Amino acid sequence: MIVLKSKAEIDIMRVPGKVTAKILLDLRGIIEPGITTREIDAYVEGEILRHKMIPAFKGYNGFPASTCVSVNQEVVHGIPSERKVAEGDIVSIDVGCIYKGYFSDAARTYPAGKIPDVAQRLITATEASFFEGLKFCKVGYRLSDISAAIQARAEADGFSVVRDFVGHGIGSAMHEEPQIANYGAPGRGPRLAAGMVFAIEPMINQGSYDIRVLKDDWTAVTIDGQLSAHYENTVAITDGEPEILTL
Repeated sequence: MIVLKSKAEIDIMRVPGKVTAKILLDLRGIIEPGITTREIDAYVEGEILRHKMIPAFKGYNGFPASTCVSVNQEVVHGIPSERKVAEGDIVSIDVGCIYKGYFSDAARTYPAGKIPDVAQRLITATEASFFEGLKFCKVGYRLSDISAAIQARAEADGFSVVRDFVGHGIGSAMHEEPQIANYGAPGRGPRLAAGMVFAIEPMINQGSYDIRVLKDDWTAVTIDGQLSAHYENTVAITDGEPEILTL
């Protein structure tokens, strides 16, 4: 069942959404060669706590940190460590907050120093695929219209769409119904209605869309070792244009 949020609930969700957005914006100036992924996590956790919110990911199903930090071929759920970010890396950050019992969830992929052209094209294409899907986040469209638009844009840019992980509903739980694939045929699934709130998150690979999970049981990597990028926002469906709560 898809839980519709009231205007009052969406008002609450805007608050952690804005904090998440500000953290992700500020990370542009923090992620650079030499920083460790643990230092990134410490910064993010500190900012969440400074705003008197709860890190949404820490302890979630046993995840050991406040931030998922995934580098290069790591798709999602990278665990922060003493690993240093190197010149030319791309770094995906996934973060969320809890405020008054409601969640935010968003992700970005950042360059570390000068990166290869294909890496920049991948980052750009991943973000663009999100905004292509956003065009269909309106009352009356079907859920898979979002999915199909994301896939079409990513593949038109020469990249592949991860199948093993999907977007999701979000509200008083991190993961609510429905699941939102980033691929598939249009015209399927429930029709969108005002009050639905989704975490829409294209995960786009340079090469094959196949992935595997490492022995830590969290970190997902591309099967072929090529790059992956991630872009996510929490989006509220309204009677008019969709509202991005984490931008």
